[in-house]
Amino acid sequence: MSIAICPGSFDPITLGHLNIIRRASKIFDRVIVCVMVNSSKTSPMFTMEERVDMVRRSVRRYPNVDVDTSDHMLAEYAKKYPKAVIVKGLRATSDFEYEFQMNLINKKISPELETLFLTASSKYTFLSSSVVREMARYGADLAGFVPNEIIDEIERKAKGWRKENG
Repeated sequence: MSIAICPGSFDPITLGHLNIIRRASKIFDRVIVCVMVNSSKTSPMFTMEERVDMVRRSVRRYPNVDVDTSDHMLAEYAKKYPKAVIVKGLRATSDFEYEFQMNLINKKISPELETLFLTASSKYTFLSSSVVREMARYGADLAGFVPNEIIDEIERKAKGWRKENG
């Protein structure tokens, strides 16, 4: 059985993330979306539990996709799934440089771990979780940026932020 791990902080999950997950689900027998802690992101909009729940609701339509969470390094987490492949989406050259560096680190920790890069669909090359958070904080329409299943939750969270900072 072929297994892919799609890691990320998913704060929140976007249609770009979902596009990569959907495409990976056509290539691999099983896809594990791993919601991870990103130590470089100090103040996430959503808790780990909220992010896991949003991802679960967003991928429900894909029968071979599961959701997990980890606060370990990706290479360590992947050891739970021998022969698993890391799948990462790339939007731009800057993504490649960062992800290539992460791939080299993962290979140093776990030499047998492979990474597959999928280029973003052209309609999502501009899209990131940080763009969605910024749009939400200003009350912009999120349709076409995030899965419909989670729009209300993002808007509620952003409305609270606007009250605190407005």
